[in-house]
Amino acid sequence: MAMTGSEIRESFLAFFESKGHTRVASSSLVPKDDPTLLFTNSGMVQFKNCFLGLEDRGYRRAASAQKSVRAGGKHNDLENVGVTARHHTFFEMLGNFSFGDYFKDEAITWAWEYLTEVLKLPKERLWITIFQDDDEAYRIWHEKMGVAAERIVRMGEKSNFWMMGETGPCGPCSEILYDQGVETGCGKPDCSVHCDCDRHLEIWNLVFTQFDRDATGKLNPLPRPNIDTGMGLERLAAVIQGVKSNYDSDLFTGIIRFIEKISGRTYRRNEEDDISMRVIADHSRAVTFLIGDGVLPSNEGRGYVLRRILRRAARHGKLLGMNRPFLNEVAQVVVDQMKGAYPDLIERSSFIRKVVLNEEERFIETLDAGLRILQDEVAALKGAGGKVIPGGIVFKLYDTYGFPTDLTADIVRKDGITLDMEGFERAMDAQREKARESWKGSGEEAVSEIYHRLGVEGIATQFVGYEGRTTGESVVTAILSQGRTVDQIDEGQDAEIIVAETPFYGEIGGQVGDTGVIEGEGFSFAVTDAQRPLETLIAHVGRLQKGTLRKGDRVVLKVDDETRRATEANHSATHLLQAALKQVLGEHVKQSGSLVNAERLRFDFTHFSRIEEEDLLKVETLANRMIRANVPVQTKVLPLAEAVKTGATAVFDEKYGETVRVVGMGVFSKELCGGTHVSRTGDIGLLKIVHESAVAAGVRRIEALTGRGALAHVQRLEGELRRTAGLLKIGPLETAERTEKLLKRERDLEREIEALKGKLAAKDSGDLMGRLQKVKGIDVLAAPVEASDVKTLRDFGDKLRDRVRSGIILLGSRVEGKAMLLCLVTKDLTDRYHAGNIIKAIAPIVGGSGGGRPEMAQAGGPQPERLEEALAKLSGIL
Repeated sequence: MAMTGSEIRESFLAFFESKGHTRVASSSLVPKDDPTLLFTNSGMVQFKNCFLGLEDRGYRRAASAQKSVRAGGKHNDLENVGVTARHHTFFEMLGNFSFGDYFKDEAITWAWEYLTEVLKLPKERLWITIFQDDDEAYRIWHEKMGVAAERIVRMGEKSNFWMMGETGPCGPCSEILYDQGVETGCGKPDCSVHCDCDRHLEIWNLVFTQFDRDATGKLNPLPRPNIDTGMGLERLAAVIQGVKSNYDSDLFTGIIRFIEKISGRTYRRNEEDDISMRVIADHSRAVTFLIGDGVLPSNEGRGYVLRRILRRAARHGKLLGMNRPFLNEVAQVVVDQMKGAYPDLIERSSFIRKVVLNEEERFIETLDAGLRILQDEVAALKGAGGKVIPGGIVFKLYDTYGFPTDLTADIVRKDGITLDMEGFERAMDAQREKARESWKGSGEEAVSEIYHRLGVEGIATQFVGYEGRTTGESVVTAILSQGRTVDQIDEGQDAEIIVAETPFYGEIGGQVGDTGVIEGEGFSFAVTDAQRPLETLIAHVGRLQKGTLRKGDRVVLKVDDETRRATEANHSATHLLQAALKQVLGEHVKQSGSLVNAERLRFDFTHFSRIEEEDLLKVETLANRMIRANVPVQTKVLPLAEAVKTGATAVFDEKYGETVRVVGMGVFSKELCGGTHVSRTGDIGLLKIVHESAVAAGVRRIEALTGRGALAHVQRLEGELRRTAGLLKIGPLETAERTEKLLKRERDLEREIEALKGKLAAKDSGDLMGRLQKVKGIDVLAAPVEASDVKTLRDFGDKLRDRVRSGIILLGSRVEGKAMLLCLVTKDLTDRYHAGNIIKAIAPIVGGSGGGRPEMAQAGGPQPERLEEALAKLSGIL
């Protein structure tokens, strides 16, 4: 029996472990330290700094099965997914890596050994491609591995030479291809590895990074060449299991069987249904893993790509007859299938399903709205005798409502209408350009190379500021000024100071860096911020106030004690706030971001609706109850696995080291946290929630104050309440009741005014009936009226239409120096006359524009003096 996908993954990692490689867990789909990259899209992403010599992880050989997503940016084949046998949004990349250790000989030997001896692939079905000038690779493949010369194909730079950029590390590649047989190919007599058909399938790419290309294009040999290989698990599983499509491998068949069950359709019976099932199977994997790594649906960046993938899957579900949310159920199937390799999915499954369900429900509403827009446009086209949907409308449906162009085309085809694809492509190009301009990266700063260099040189900082310590002595180990290391700085210079150990907390995990002063013999350096560019490095940012500071000087470090204490209170309060939110709202609450400084705290978390005032009050009351309990804040340092077993809460996409700090506050709160905290919860004093809002789909934000800040806020509110009560000449606790009465009286007066307006409109509409004309046998009324706003004009028009019963009405009014026009067509005439088209023709007379539905449209313009001319135009148009 053929190996399963899970068995193949494990066999690959175990094989390379036997060759001295360290098994490294997959990194997040959200790249760290690379703000230019939308998603992790290959195995080498997490090792980038190892290849560049900027990071030493303690091993020189690594192997991984890396979660990867290619959707959006230059890797955007979304519309091909489900149509072809190989395209995917989410896939796993198996890879082995060498950071200046072994090179071509071992890489080629082990690749051949794994494929032919472990997986037992027939040697006669394997083909090799190499870079055209890579004689060394040819010799290893031919002489050592015994591959026949005619099965080793030399290819050009485009396909077999890898470059990180225009300059920098680069090198030749060697690809291993599997011949799937003549029946899979194009059938042409000259079909070969050069052909684009599916016969010769690339399964493994070996990259030999051995050169450094300079600005002139010259290739200079690297002193320590690297190995970077990548093999798609989905392709490999299909080959091993003897199937021609990745979707027929066991990595997908379980998901497709579930889709068959819930849709009532059968796979491999109808090509259109098959495409939809493959789309859902692929997209459900991408959606599950992206949300599992902390990406949430939104209208920009990563969240926008996730929303597109999720909605495309939901649309294909509708094509299968599923008019209800279903993708959240498919996500659970993905979790059940993948939890062995990715156990973190288990604890996140409930949250993943809730996010998916929330987005599905939103899309069902959006889909119906999009269909209404399309139906209106089709009706307008029919009325005007048109046959082409404008590209702007096609793009709006695509971009705003998630309608792929093929769906729009399918819907209008029965009416003999086509799409303006050229106009659509122009709108798409404009959007791509806008996206390129607005994409600022992941929101993380790329860590400057200078810090990595310091780390490689062994320069590190030990933080000694726990347990309330705010002073310490140390030695200056490095000084950075204007982006480079220097030996000394003089009075007035800005710089970053690195010391061996410090009580200054470097900003990380939402807690801002400490401020204070660094002093020594004859000098004083004001610290305005402390940053942690690397896990092992803290940089003290500031300016030398007096004297000269040199590398190697002994220094005394003093943190601003009052600011630190206020920051600690806010940080500890954030832990209590999260625990209270979980108790009141549910376990789906997960931290999505935070900011903790001396003035306030901000906490972002996952939740799918506005929080009711009553629930906010419960959260605040719970947190303050814990503060008053004055329990000790206890900290333990534990191995990560042991810490997780204690039930401590971890931040969704945070990358933790082998050991972590667990911060506990009685039985109420327990979190993994590297920040500083109060000694007892009572030190927080008071927690006051001041604002709750939405920051993204499925993400809420609470802002709060503690201690003196909270007290000052309460006192300000009380002062405002007393001032308001004074104006109303009542007691403070009577303010709400009196305000309600005043608002009720205002509403009653407004209703009275509207009623009077209605009576006047009814009288005026009766007077206007005498101005009805017959045009081509139709009752037509065009007249100026007095209306203070659009609503009044519409009310006036509605009353006239009720009286006319069958006809066309055009009303005009002057409002605040501008012209307003309203056109109404009774329903019995909308098959011949379209109010929107009529108003479009008349609006330019008053210098404006407008539009609307077949039965009602409106316009405005800056030339009210031409209103009579515009009204007179109606008869001529008809």
